[in-house]
This record gives sequence, structure tokens and C-alpha cells, in this order.
Amino acid sequence: MSMFFTIAVIVLVFLIIFQIAKASEYVSVLKGEEKSRKQQNKVNGFLMVGFLVLGLIGVYVCNKMLYGKTLLPHGSASVQGEKVDSMLWVTLIVTGVVFIITQIILFWFAYKYQENDKRKAFYFPHNNTMEVVWTVIPAIALTVLVVIGLRNWFAFTSDAPKNALQVEVTGKQFGWIFRYAGKDKEFGKKYFRNIDEANSNLLGQIWDDSKNFDDVVVTQTMYIVKDKPVKLIIGSRDVVHDVGLPHFRLKMDAVPGTPTTLWFTPKYTTKEMKEKTGNPNFQYEISCDQMCGNGHYSMKGIIEVVTQAEFDLWMAKQKPNYYAAFPDKDPANQQPATPAAKDSASTAKAPAATEKVKM
Repeated sequence: MSMFFTIAVIVLVFLIIFQIAKASEYVSVLKGEEKSRKQQNKVNGFLMVGFLVLGLIGVYVCNKMLYGKTLLPHGSASVQGEKVDSMLWVTLIVTGVVFIITQIILFWFAYKYQENDKRKAFYFPHNNTMEVVWTVIPAIALTVLVVIGLRNWFAFTSDAPKNALQVEVTGKQFGWIFRYAGKDKEFGKKYFRNIDEANSNLLGQIWDDSKNFDDVVVTQTMYIVKDKPVKLIIGSRDVVHDVGLPHFRLKMDAVPGTPTTLWFTPKYTTKEMKEKTGNPNFQYEISCDQMCGNGHYSMKGIIEVVTQAEFDLWMAKQKPNYYAAFPDKDPANQQPATPAAKDSASTAKAPAATEKVKM
């Protein structure tokens, strides 16, 4: 019913516009086409100036109303993201100035140079100087912006510092899986055909590789440390996803079978950002910035930025995923020896000791 109503409204609007156009034609015939055209041009000229003024006021009002709802007022939450913010501001200033100047000229010219009996329009098909100016200047400006962007991109994707915390980030429909290397500081091998969620092998870890024995696997919430570089090793379990880190001003594609990397240094803990933003419910977010299926909208993860001491405490509470896959290997599940068994073992050893003394 609502679809039928919408279609009916659209058809009605078109009919009204058509009738207004036809009425305008009849008026033009009665008044004379030339006189009618001149009057319309005059009205349109004033409308152009009005639209310019209202448009610029609208841009200013929208900026005032909505700027506080963006991520810009609080700045980047990572050291590397500061470069992205500065690049964004340069781009906004350059394009904003060009936009305002060109729009003012466009609408003012439409008003000032409307049809006039005392003035005849002059057309020229070619002007080398103007073509060089409007080609070279934008080309130089865009080249500078591209060079700045590439410099920042190479900084984010270059080799991370040696002391960086390494976290493997794997996207899947529709969630995130994070893996931390254990005490050996190395990730074990994995193979996608080994993925078995029923047996707690979300990543396809190869259990014959001993380096997997201490790897920690968690879902949806990633823990990282304030002021410590973190290197993300990014991949996907199914389709192309995209690791979006809006508060840190970074993003990177998650491609099946092709690991990608980026690194950054968090500036504020989650607790500090709650105070900084005045939002007690603030959370760092990891989003999927690539359409990946019907559940794309729900693919959101949480990033907890904590101090080193808090991270060490959290890490100490985590169990290697090996124990989730093989509960019988978990020391916590091992049955301690019973007192009766200990007594029988002591009794068995006593005669042997007595014989040794007699000899």
C-alpha cells in the first residue's frame, strides 16, 4: 500500500510540473516570447543570488550544528592518525576556499550578466592562457595532496618498531578474531582447511606446530597498550573485509589469503577517552568498511586501550587456544594424585631403602 501511495505522489508531482510548464508556454505566447524570456531571466538572476546567500548560510549552520558530532573535535587517538588529521584539514581548506570562490563567481555572474538589450554576449572557442591556468594549478595542488597521502601511507604500512605488540586480526562474516603470540613471541602456523569452530579452532591452527601451543585467541574485543606501538597483521577467513579504525584514523583491507599490515601507537586509554569526550559509554571501535554481506552492518568489534600493567594482568588470565581445543591437556583439568596413592607409593619405597641400609 505504501509503495502504491509513493508512486501516486510521484506521478502527481510530475503532472503538476507539466501543467505549470504548459501554463508558462501559454503566458509566453500571450505576452510575446522575447518579453517573457527577459522577465524570466531577471527573476532567475535574483533567485541565483538568493540561492547563493541561503546556500552559504546553510553550509555555516550545518557546520555549527553537526561539527560536534564528528570525530574531529577530539583529534586522533593515535600518533600516526595526527598526520591523517593534518592532511584532512589541508584538503578541506584548499577545496573549501576553491568551492566558496567558484560558487560566488558562478552565481554572481548569472545575476550580473543576465540578458540585456545594451549588452551582447561574446563567445570565444579557445584560450591557451586560461586552459593552462585551470589545468596546471589544480594539477599541482592535487599532486601535493597525493604526495602527502603517499608519505603517510608508507609510514603506516612500513616495518613496525621492534618493540611493537603484534596482533593478528582476522575478519569473518560477521565478526573479528584476534590472536596474540604467547611467551615465545611467535605465531604458530595455520591452514584454512583446518578451521573447525566446533572444536575451537577458529583460525585453522596446525596443532603439530608447537608454536601454536601458547597462542591466545579472542573474539570481538582486542586489547592494546597505550603509548606502545601495535602492529596489526590482517587477513580474512572468507570474503574481503576492511579493518576500519575511525578513532585512530586508519584502515586496511582484509583479503583472504593475502595478509596486510599496518601499525600505530595509541595515545589515550579507553578510560581517558571517556573523560576526554565526556561520554561514559565511549568505546574504541573496529568496523568493517567494506560491504561484505547481509550482516555487514553488525560487524563491529571493540578495542580496549589499557596500560601495560592492565594488559599484562589481562594476558595472564587468558588461556592458550590449544587448551580450548584439547581440554584434557589443560593443567587446570588434570586430576591431582590422591592421598591413598601417595601413601602406597611411600610404602613401596620404604623396603628398598631398608635393604640398602642392611647391605
